[in-house]
Amino acid sequence: MSRESVRFAVLGPIRAWRAGAELDLGRPQQRVLLGLLLARAGRPVGLGEIVDALWGEDPPGSAVNVVRRHIGILRRTLEPGLPLRAPGHWLLREAAGYRIAVDADSLDLLRFRRLREQADEAADRSPGRAVTLLTEALALWRGPAGADVSVEIRARAFLDVLDREHLAAVKELADAALRTGMTAPVLDELRKAALASPLDEPLLARLVRALAATGQRAEALETHRAAVTRLADELGLAPGRELSDAHGAVLRESRPATRSAAGSGAALGGEPADGGLLSANSLSAIPLPGVGYSEPRPAQLPQDLPAFSGRRAQLAKLSALLPEEGRPLDTAVISVIEGMAGVGKTTLAVHWAHQVADRFPDGQFYVDLRGFDPTGTALDPGEAVRDFLCALGVPRHRVPHGLDAQTALYRSLLAGRRFLVLLDNALDTEQVRPLLPGAPGCLVIVTSRDTLTGLVADHGAHPLNLCWLDAEEGRELLAARLGAARVAAEPQAAAEIVELCAGLPLALSCVAARLAAHPGFRLSALAAELRDAHDRLDAIARGSAEVSTVFSWSYRALSAGAARLFRLLAGHPGPDLSASAVAELAALDGLAGLDAQESARLLAELTRAHLVAELSPGRYSVHDLLRSYAVGLGEEPEQRTSPGVHLPDGDANGGH
Repeated sequence: MSRESVRFAVLGPIRAWRAGAELDLGRPQQRVLLGLLLARAGRPVGLGEIVDALWGEDPPGSAVNVVRRHIGILRRTLEPGLPLRAPGHWLLREAAGYRIAVDADSLDLLRFRRLREQADEAADRSPGRAVTLLTEALALWRGPAGADVSVEIRARAFLDVLDREHLAAVKELADAALRTGMTAPVLDELRKAALASPLDEPLLARLVRALAATGQRAEALETHRAAVTRLADELGLAPGRELSDAHGAVLRESRPATRSAAGSGAALGGEPADGGLLSANSLSAIPLPGVGYSEPRPAQLPQDLPAFSGRRAQLAKLSALLPEEGRPLDTAVISVIEGMAGVGKTTLAVHWAHQVADRFPDGQFYVDLRGFDPTGTALDPGEAVRDFLCALGVPRHRVPHGLDAQTALYRSLLAGRRFLVLLDNALDTEQVRPLLPGAPGCLVIVTSRDTLTGLVADHGAHPLNLCWLDAEEGRELLAARLGAARVAAEPQAAAEIVELCAGLPLALSCVAARLAAHPGFRLSALAAELRDAHDRLDAIARGSAEVSTVFSWSYRALSAGAARLFRLLAGHPGPDLSASAVAELAALDGLAGLDAQESARLLAELTRAHLVAELSPGRYSVHDLLRSYAVGLGEEPEQRTSPGVHLPDGDANGGH
């Protein structure tokens, strides 16, 4: 295979292509390992450094063997025909570590450095040429280096160090542009860099001068004022000489603040050049963080459940993620509440959000991402970002084009502030990523029926797997809905109802709603009805939202193989079974070609969707009500699923 057929990228997400087709880099650790080697750009990286980058201070005893295994997999990914122990052309064993053999034609980082060197050579004799070269170099960046890796791992793998080169190149671009008068085209880069580094005085000084050079004197003065305020509030410092000199130069400029013929953007409070739409090249109408907004403070949380009960252990675990009262968050904390349909993820998330909302005085956002909506249409993350921007005071007609520009502005406006963001009913990690704040001080709560491993691996999210209620918590739920006296009068019937509902909060809420509507009904009569019902789900749902409808939204998201296996598992009589036993069961049922490896893959899909529970490594079980649902599907599942009315997950009739 020729070397020219493989390309790598580290200036943004870590990626690789072979013959124009993007490669699957496998597990997060493999991607981090490749990113570390790419960040060193052809220099050897010792085994010890690799182990530190992947595991930090607590590596496993098998760390070195795992690294070697990752190297072997990456080698065969880059060169599919490579024999098992062959060295390959790209990943080379060198000294006590490894080196990736890249050059400026195969790695964006080296291409960026080559263009920057050429710009430096041209800066004195041809600053216009330097502007062109630096603009081309900065266009290679698609976010922070290793943007798809968590902040902690980026630091351990030295990926964040590369961001300094980006910032230096932006300053060099500004200097060359100011010498030539070509400042309008570089304002976009300066604005984005200033929003990402709001305390970098040399950068802010260049932005102030560039704004003034394009006739945007009012915005230049406002940018200086906002910078002085932030320096005083966050660092207790007065502005340095470079920023003060830039301010003085603007004040000495006597011509009126008009837009130059070549300029772009608008003065603060004015109209953009494009007639109203704020593009990625014209963000000047948006105040910098800390300036203030005319819109009311966002307070979007849904109403808390008045009769919330139970979940004490889970609430304690969530609260342990936050520092003590009065102490700020050192990072953006992300909690992922996952679990099967109807288990009460939304209710728990909303309840905890209300408990801690006062610690996030700048506002609270909420959005239902409709990840498992019965219509099959999940909410586009761009729509959610646009709504958040409008809540922050950005006029809708001035929201920039493109998800990247919208996300950059959203994160910039949240920087240095304390917000709570509740992202409910997420489909997958990619739907969530653009909605994550980029700076410390914010709390993000995500709920999903799927296991969002990407958030855990790449963003350091804290997962909380929410299970069904135990007997005591189920009794508390009934008591909260029906009154303690009514439940205490029939304790055995209440316990049987909890058992027949298999501890599922949504099912218990449906039953409680029916009992609350009929105060004369005895709990024992309803328990007998559930016990004797041919279709327990229908009996539970009688008179309220159908539990099977909520289950169907998860079922419809499965692949065909996983859906058939789910239906098959419903007929297994035992409490649990292994992946190999699943393969044997499938063979008996006529599912040809489903060996242990394939059954494990399908079981993993069912587990991620929380339609199957992995009780211990390699052993799986199906919740009783899900088993009833699967039995009812039979061979024609489409006949059993209906669109129904959309309910927030697990919140039907006030359920947990």
